[in-house]
Amino acid sequence: MPESTAMETGMNHSTSPYGLQPWLAAYGEHIPREAPAPAHAHLADFVRGAAGRYATQTAFTTCMPNGMHGSLNYAQVDALSDDFAVYLREIVGLAAGSRVAVQMPNCLAYPVVAFGVFKAGCVLVNTNPLYTPIEMEHQFADSGAEALVIVDMFANKLEGVLPRTSIRKVILAEVPQFFSAVPRAVIRGVMKVWNRTLPSVRVPHVRLAEALSEGRGLREARRIDPGAYAAGQGADSLALLQYTGGTTGRAKGAMLTHGNLLANLEQARAMGRSHLEDGREVILTALPLYHIFAFTFNLLAFWGAGARNVLVPSPRPIGNLQRAFDNYRITWVSGVNTLFNALLNEEWFTAFPPRHLKAAVAGGAALQSAVAERWQRVTGTRIAEGYGLTETSPVVSFNPLAGVAKPDSIGIPAPGTEVRLVDDEGHDVPLGTPGELIVRGPQVMQGYWQQPDESAKVLREGWLYTGDVAVMDEQGYFKIVDRKKDMILVSGFNVYPNEVEDAIAQMDAVLEVAVVGVPDAKSGEAVRAFVVSQDPGLTEEAVRAHAKRLLTDYKVPRSIEFRTELPKTPIGKILRKDLRDEARRAATAR
Repeated sequence: MPESTAMETGMNHSTSPYGLQPWLAAYGEHIPREAPAPAHAHLADFVRGAAGRYATQTAFTTCMPNGMHGSLNYAQVDALSDDFAVYLREIVGLAAGSRVAVQMPNCLAYPVVAFGVFKAGCVLVNTNPLYTPIEMEHQFADSGAEALVIVDMFANKLEGVLPRTSIRKVILAEVPQFFSAVPRAVIRGVMKVWNRTLPSVRVPHVRLAEALSEGRGLREARRIDPGAYAAGQGADSLALLQYTGGTTGRAKGAMLTHGNLLANLEQARAMGRSHLEDGREVILTALPLYHIFAFTFNLLAFWGAGARNVLVPSPRPIGNLQRAFDNYRITWVSGVNTLFNALLNEEWFTAFPPRHLKAAVAGGAALQSAVAERWQRVTGTRIAEGYGLTETSPVVSFNPLAGVAKPDSIGIPAPGTEVRLVDDEGHDVPLGTPGELIVRGPQVMQGYWQQPDESAKVLREGWLYTGDVAVMDEQGYFKIVDRKKDMILVSGFNVYPNEVEDAIAQMDAVLEVAVVGVPDAKSGEAVRAFVVSQDPGLTEEAVRAHAKRLLTDYKVPRSIEFRTELPKTPIGKILRKDLRDEARRAATAR
């Protein structure tokens, strides 16, 4: 990590052509110029602190598509995670710093386990439960995980994976974990008999309920204080191995420390405090907690704020969210463009939008202006688009919830964050000129786990080179133009897919769109659009005519392909890479 933060060095004349940080004026009265220093030395203390303040309040509720639910309050989560910490250290025999892989969808077991890992002084390795055995093996082996907590729905993948990893203890969790007896039995019965989603498990394992019982029994019998496990940890101690999404190559483990995450919590809180009332918020968590966006923002930040967190195990189909909106007083929602767009195409949502909603926060992919405008018309609240990366814990910038918000912008840097835009030689570009966005601040990772060469490529002289191309205006607001690797070169002209996608998405008939570059004998590359339409009569000619009204000719798609769906990551980010690879394979085969 860089030794100095933005508040220590500032963006002065020696580091930027813009003079002092121009976005500071946009902070107004609601955003502090400096994020408060974290009040806790590590995440275990952070968890206990919130549990002490909000002990009897509901912390988490898992809401199933049929409305069945289960809940835990702050004191229960605190006690259960203590039990799990004791189990990991005393019964499994893990040492401080040991890695624990957690492979679960959103459910009550997730915070219990994650917090227990932190309290045990161990390192959490978030793992997508939908991973294939090959992907699981890579992440488990690369991280050196010694224990795995996995939802039982996907445990049938383990038999061929475990022998090639360091995992020596498997703990099975359930989606309806901690539900009362009747709804749990109903849900388990449906999963086993009707949906057939509970396979037999052929590897040695222990159920989470049994593990917690063993940990609790030992803790009480020996009067163990789990607080001692994390006593030697501090801001520089590794807390999380968060693997990158793998959209641009094989996943790498970003090393995030307790200090990284705690600093980013304070930064996120500083950006949103105008709309945040401690102890009274209800946040809907449809994005998976194993993803860094929901992990830091939904799980940790709102735990610290004493919120009720409504967990939805899967947002697909989008109707799975209806009961959560119907049954709970939702005040905050986080999501990606595809999730907000899908909600706006549901009659139950547009006819009865959430009445208590204060704020919606978007990240993970570009928010299309048509979606943002319609969301504000339907709900009466705006979506605050932000920007972040796995490598930055993740928050870098946000549009202020109070004050000036700029459409098509990722807003202004969070307090304590320095941002520059540079050319290929690392020199600052003139104001208004696209350049690679680089970041320095307390939220920036230590590097990639066991990959010094890859770390050196992106961490240079304390700055993280993001690979994203952006522009900045006079007020210090940034706009992401695109990923450097996604840029299309048409006859020497740069075409940014985000711009073309945003233009096409303004058509009412277009549900989703993705734009990539494909090989072309005349222009080097040509623009191709993949469109999901909600009007069977939509034609290629109509899409192209619409694009011509908004875009210069070389940006207009040369070809348009209609699809019933587009490939996406688990959080709903469209995978341009897959579409680009497919198109280039087809071109090569001709």
